[in-house]
Amino acid sequence: MRIATFNILHGRSPVDDRVDVERLATAVKDLDADVLGLQEVDRDQPRSLGADLTAVAAEAMGAVDSQFVAALSGTPGGTWMAATGDEQPGSATYGIALLSRYPVVSWRVVRLPALRSRVPVWFRGAPRPKLVGDEPRVAVAAVLDGPSGQFTVCNTHLSFVPGWGALQLSKLVRSLTGTREPLVLMGDLNMQAGQAERVSGLRPLAPATTPTFPVDEPARQLDHVLARGPIAATGPAEAVRLPLSDHRALVVPCAPA
Repeated sequence: MRIATFNILHGRSPVDDRVDVERLATAVKDLDADVLGLQEVDRDQPRSLGADLTAVAAEAMGAVDSQFVAALSGTPGGTWMAATGDEQPGSATYGIALLSRYPVVSWRVVRLPALRSRVPVWFRGAPRPKLVGDEPRVAVAAVLDGPSGQFTVCNTHLSFVPGWGALQLSKLVRSLTGTREPLVLMGDLNMQAGQAERVSGLRPLAPATTPTFPVDEPARQLDHVLARGPIAATGPAEAVRLPLSDHRALVVPCAPA
């Protein structure tokens, strides 16, 4: 099976600064993933034409089950609040999604610790740190009925604030203790491979030699597919450049070990 994670930048292409849902659908179809985790996903947002981007992707890949989980309600960068899961249909939301060609046995949502104040962060090339805030972060996990039995997949998008993302990853992995294995945890973790492996205690299915960001000349692997239990890569991982987003999609062919 093919497992993929992709930060879609709400479907926007940095080349023309446009959201084109047909372009997103074509990109997802080209990935040919059996299980797909998406980050930076819009639903009913004006900037993405009011589309349900999860539904667009699900139709494109032939998913039999999918779930969008809002991290925030309102407009990113504008007026928003942390999502609760009780948002009204048609309200503008933003978050993550998990899609599968295999039936889902059960779903679970994990809301991660929120950074409640602005903190100083050093950015590359900047002469001094900048005070930044962060958005709410969530994870969605599913037990899937795969071709070789049930297994768990979890998708998330962690904070870019150094240290805080590590705390979120540690909490997320602890929350998955006892879940059905094999377990695959994927997403935009906003940290490089060594830290992701060290903090999570999981093993990478994609080597650190598969950078995903930035899209034009990727130098860092911020997107990961990690595992615990009897599952292994059956071929080389690939960072796929697609005609949208500032990240490349990370695809790993794998099978029960």
